[in-house]
Amino acid sequence: MTSRYSLFLFLLLGILACNDLGTTSLDQRVPPRPLTSSENAIVTADNSFGFKLFAAVNKSDAAKSVFISPLSVSMALGMTLNGANGSTRDAMIQTLEFTGMKQADINASYQSLIALLVGLDPKVTFQIANSIWHRPELNVEQAFRDANSTYFNAEINSLNFSDPNASKTINAWVDRCTHGKISEIVPTTIPAEIVMYLINAIYFKGTWTQSFDSSVTRDDLFTRIDGSHTTCKMMHQKKNLKYYADGQLQAVDLPYGDAGFSMTILLPAAGTNIDDFAAQLTPQIWNASTSGLVSRETELYLPKFKFEYEKPLNDMLKSMGMSIAFSLKDADFTNIDKRGQLYISEVRHKTFVQVDEEGTEAAAVTSVGVGATSVGQNLVMRVDRPFIFVIRENTSGTVLFIGKIVEPKF
Repeated sequence: MTSRYSLFLFLLLGILACNDLGTTSLDQRVPPRPLTSSENAIVTADNSFGFKLFAAVNKSDAAKSVFISPLSVSMALGMTLNGANGSTRDAMIQTLEFTGMKQADINASYQSLIALLVGLDPKVTFQIANSIWHRPELNVEQAFRDANSTYFNAEINSLNFSDPNASKTINAWVDRCTHGKISEIVPTTIPAEIVMYLINAIYFKGTWTQSFDSSVTRDDLFTRIDGSHTTCKMMHQKKNLKYYADGQLQAVDLPYGDAGFSMTILLPAAGTNIDDFAAQLTPQIWNASTSGLVSRETELYLPKFKFEYEKPLNDMLKSMGMSIAFSLKDADFTNIDKRGQLYISEVRHKTFVQVDEEGTEAAAVTSVGVGATSVGQNLVMRVDRPFIFVIRENTSGTVLFIGKIVEPKF
């Protein structure tokens, strides 16, 4: 991608082939029920995985545009995990931060958390879909089918990958489930060694609880990492917003709809390199910042931006401890096909996001290609330099998206 702003997206929630999810009000809403210990564990695990993946991807694309959805990656790999065995499964469990959790608990926790969060906010469109596509000659184990259809609501299809229309069929599903924001994830000619695709698609559309007035949006300057300047479309509002600041950063929270979802902007202190800040962003720093948010009259300047991103994640996931899953020799996915000889050939990721006066629209798709070795005070916050933003769900504390912008374009 040649565009120069970066962001990073992650999300952990529901699963229905293109069904809406949502939330209610941040200050007034009462959660339907407390999260169970296993639900809390999976939220903590997914958030931790997300921050680590963010750091790994950001390192690979320092000073460049990045935009990913760790939740989408986690869910696609979560489906794949149901087919892993032995040390391959152990490595994936460790990378996904599920150490100490049984497979049944992981699956059930996703399912129950999804059930808890479905339909919480009619003003926010939140859709997640999962699918599995495989060559007819692959002997897919029934237990693998059952786990993914039951807990991930994945549709499972046998498809002749040699048919010229095979990729069109899969990509049409992707296009439909992202409302046209991502049109393809599978190449026109499917590689001969690929015998299965496990795909997650996410779509999010939320209107700000307090929208920006488009008539006051102005051309403004944005400072790049190297100190040079570029122009941007700067939005503005002065309202009571949840705000936090310390010596390292300023943070402001912008809710969507009935405030079940929100975007949290993290602006590092002036003079801080955004990539250094991103590398040091941990769940602990995130939790401290969000727990410190207090409603105060705040004057906010925020640039509009629109961004698409694509990234192969093989190297990042290997560096995070999953190398064995990509090994033609050592990978063990016999829980997919007892004959073995399967490995993860590629993990491809595509994303889209648009932030404007009305709200946010975002989408993400992750495909896991399985190969075979044989077939008060008036505060002023000017977001006029590289920054990080996070979209989160406020009932469970789940981080949905996280992004880094180094140059906003619209």
